[in-house]
Amino acid sequence: MDLRDLKIIVTGGARGLGDHFVRRLLEGGAKVAAGDVDESSLRALPDGVHRRTLDVSDERQCESFVQWASAAMGGVNALINNAGILRDCLLVKTDRTTGSIRRMAKKDWDDVIAVNLTGAVLMTREVVANMLEAGARPGVIINISSVSRHGNRGQTNYVASKAGLAANTVTWAREFAAHGIRVGAIAPGMVETSMTQAMNQRTKDALVAGVPLGRIGQPEDIWMAAKFIIECDYFTGRIVEVDGGIAM
Repeated sequence: MDLRDLKIIVTGGARGLGDHFVRRLLEGGAKVAAGDVDESSLRALPDGVHRRTLDVSDERQCESFVQWASAAMGGVNALINNAGILRDCLLVKTDRTTGSIRRMAKKDWDDVIAVNLTGAVLMTREVVANMLEAGARPGVIINISSVSRHGNRGQTNYVASKAGLAANTVTWAREFAAHGIRVGAIAPGMVETSMTQAMNQRTKDALVAGVPLGRIGQPEDIWMAAKFIIECDYFTGRIVEVDGGIAM
């Protein structure tokens, strides 16, 4: 698909990777609808972007957003499931000071699964249904998974959500291929965002030491993978690792 042919929704589209995706898509000539819970960041997006608040964990909001975006752009034929949150903690931890046992709160599990996994399911369901009803072909869906899907200490909830998203990438690719809709995923490693920028230099250096290519990834690195998935019409059902070699 050509970027100029896209009528694309980007969830979590006002910050971090989502903001970068939105700007690059707009520069490439796509029609873009950005959804995010952060209304002030949505307002900071460039002119030409259709924008509206969106909590992907809310089924009714997902349904309404896709209908609105389709009307605003004259249809929808692409989606980037980028919205995600972190609630990192060990499943069970012993407090070194008191010796007491701490457990991951069920709410921390529920919140991460609701946004990272259920939200992607709901948005994909609504976008694909909209495409089938409108006869929109071809189409493409990109899921933002993570290198953490292989397992990472302190991220039981996040790992489960990103592993589930990777597995659903294959499932949906098989289900939607007959309709001319491709599905791919990107699994980033550590990427330069506001979170990494806030880290002290010692912590950053320790992270970089674990990356074979010797640097933290940039949003542009992840965008290049997204652009490849969009433009390569023979790509579907696979996860592109963009992690500097961490998962080798």
